[in-house]
Amino acid sequence: MSKHSVLAWSVVVALGGFLFGFDTAVISGAEKSIQHYWQLTVFEHGLTISIALIGTVIGSLIGSLPSDRFGRKNTLYFVALAYLFSSVGTALAEDWSVFLVFRFLGGLGVGVSSVVAPIYISEVSPAAQRGRLVGLFQFNVVLGILVSYLSNYLISQGGASSWRWMLGVQAFPSLLFLVLIKFVPESPRWLILKKGAMDAALRILRIIDPSNCEQELAAIKSSGSVAAGASGNERLFSAKYKKPVMLAMLFAFFNQVSGINAIIYYAPRIFEMAGLGAHSSLLSTVGIGAVNFIFTLIAINCIDKVGRRLLMVVGSFGLIASLFLVAWTFHQQAYGGFAIPAYVMLFIAFFAFSQGAVIWVFIAEIFPNAVRAKGQTLGSSTHWVMAAIIAFCFPYLAETFGGAVTFTFFGVMMVLQLLFVWRWMPETKGKSLEQIGTNIVLH
Repeated sequence: MSKHSVLAWSVVVALGGFLFGFDTAVISGAEKSIQHYWQLTVFEHGLTISIALIGTVIGSLIGSLPSDRFGRKNTLYFVALAYLFSSVGTALAEDWSVFLVFRFLGGLGVGVSSVVAPIYISEVSPAAQRGRLVGLFQFNVVLGILVSYLSNYLISQGGASSWRWMLGVQAFPSLLFLVLIKFVPESPRWLILKKGAMDAALRILRIIDPSNCEQELAAIKSSGSVAAGASGNERLFSAKYKKPVMLAMLFAFFNQVSGINAIIYYAPRIFEMAGLGAHSSLLSTVGIGAVNFIFTLIAINCIDKVGRRLLMVVGSFGLIASLFLVAWTFHQQAYGGFAIPAYVMLFIAFFAFSQGAVIWVFIAEIFPNAVRAKGQTLGSSTHWVMAAIIAFCFPYLAETFGGAVTFTFFGVMMVLQLLFVWRWMPETKGKSLEQIGTNIVLH
């Protein structure tokens, strides 16, 4: 019973990841119609596309505040409402500035979701299943992207106003998410840390693991986080937390300097650079989306068996090989074939199998209870700030230096990632959050 309950809670919260992916990708099918509808200048069009990413960065920066103050569950209500109002507001907007406000609100939801959903799932998951359950968040992000592409394709046949339906259809899963949150409990660790509600926490821990609930409660209490959390004065940037801070920031940094968002956002441009024509858009959206989905599914079924570190080692070697193959093909100017698309798909496969599946699990695990929300906020905001920088800089880098130099840079960054994983990344498989937090802080 407990296993099914925790899985059900995790699936519900992971719906925030589905909406995360859907909201991020859905604009791709509507952006040309939006530009035409309001007769936007190049700057206005760029702002329209990027405003949600700005909201995401801000949401990721502030995500720990409501999560710690009001609880993980209540913060998820805000996320659901942000998605719901954003989808309805953008679909009905008659004024461009109103449209921007609601797209920004959706971005806030994405940013906060990337903080609170992995925290919640990690805090209610048994150690042996935590990787797979937190991995459901990334799986749902990828699924949301795929569904948005399919939804856009189907709705695009509906005429001039189809862009409104593309954006508005997100209201249905948002409403479902809002309703289902009612049926998940609050995080037991938050109840102990912030409320001192031992009895309420014990009831939830008993559902999670009846045979070990008393020991788990004792471990959380003895971790020394209750007093720090209750005072609200525990500082993330202090000497004792320097190792998890370093791990989270470097992990998020390497996630983005792999070039993943440059490839996701600019795949058609990359394929055009490689000499492909009319089929590049279909290949970049459906092909990349499908490979991402399949290998994310494989990864979340492996992560608790082989561990986070092995996935990262294998993935790093694959990312290095695929990126240097792309760079070499550009250097040789071997255009016109499908070599570069094939290597890009290989890159996506290895990324989904490693960084894509591991990042939200690992960052949610490595911080002690007292600063977990702040640590998740640090990792998430580093991720999104780097995503914005890479997305902004890639067109300039590609045009100024060419594909060979640009992808060589990404490849060199993945060599450094491999060294980071080999030298500093600890294995967290099968350990309780309290064990992980104590081991990382003390060693």
